[in-house]
Amino acid sequence: MKVYRFLTGPDDASFCHKVTLALNKGWSLHGSPTYAFNAETKLMQCGQAVVKQVEGKEYHPDIKLSEQ
Repeated sequence: MKVYRFLTGPDDASFCHKVTLALNKGWSLHGSPTYAFNAETKLMQCGQAVVKQVEGKEYHPDIKLSEQ
């Protein structure tokens, strides 16, 4: 099964750590990162899609993607 996640966070080191953690858990970057202004918080936000191939499992809507 191939799984997909879209990671988001503020434009600071915490976002980089979130992406780094995903990479070290076997996820791969998918596409280009995004960068946008959040008018509600008045802060810049980052986003990055990641994908991972998980063998021996089948998709179901209850699956916790971050735990794969």
